[in-house]
Amino acid sequence: MTESPTQHEQHEQHDKPLRIAYSPCPNDTFVFDAWAHGRVPGAPGLDVTFADIDITNGMAERGEFDILKVSYAVLPYVLDEYALLPCGGALGRGCGPLVLTREPGTGADLTGKTVAVPSEKSTAYLLFRLWAAESVPGGVGEIVVLPFDQIMPAVRDGKVDAGLVIHEARFTYQNYGLNCLADMGEHWERTTGLPIPLGAIIAKRSLGAERLRQLADATRASVRMAWDDPEASRPYVTEHAQEMDPAVADQHIGLYVNEFTADLGENGYAAIRGLLTRAAAEGLVPALGPGALSFGTLR
Repeated sequence: MTESPTQHEQHEQHDKPLRIAYSPCPNDTFVFDAWAHGRVPGAPGLDVTFADIDITNGMAERGEFDILKVSYAVLPYVLDEYALLPCGGALGRGCGPLVLTREPGTGADLTGKTVAVPSEKSTAYLLFRLWAAESVPGGVGEIVVLPFDQIMPAVRDGKVDAGLVIHEARFTYQNYGLNCLADMGEHWERTTGLPIPLGAIIAKRSLGAERLRQLADATRASVRMAWDDPEASRPYVTEHAQEMDPAVADQHIGLYVNEFTADLGENGYAAIRGLLTRAAAEGLVPALGPGALSFGTLR
């Protein structure tokens, strides 16, 4: 029997590799190594693009790519088109963004000062704005967006007064002679008791509920395979770790790949809702609609 065009197109769509974009950071390459290299049984193929978080946030807002690693802060702008997958992302404790300066100080010292951030729609910047509202009288001055790996050199060289850093900078900022003025994660955990929501995995709702469940299963399987055999992912992690010290890469993975990566769970979803609800109440992001975080719900 001849397939109808619709059936044929559906088969073609399922055979075609899915376009995915995530960062070259160790946590992402660790998580997706098994899937990206075809070792997850039954998982669709992936066409991988590496991009900094500010780039992937923009891709999501433009509806580009099938699957993306983005900041949780961008979710209110993209959840009509994308669904949040319940795994694969970065949440945790003791892993928040840091505000770095050349000299020790307090939040008050940032009044009117220039601060470099990795993205204006990053979770790091959202956490910073919530902290600054309480800790920087009169507010900061100019905000400059820089790729995350350029922020510490910019602070060190005096091009900006302070920098909001993410990723492995938590382990390496002393190498630049910098001081930690404030820990956004510590502030978040102290005021909410919740883990810190950083990066999310989202996928196009148009793929359909069944396909979205398959992608969640593939992501979770890839995470567990990486945990079961960490050495298998090492070449992929090392290749893209931008000359990072292997010990720092291992610390990075240990901090950002945890139980929330395998499954957001009740506490993970509570943290996400807490962040976005609080930010919406402050007028920093649009309010989420009912059921916006529900996985696999097509609208």
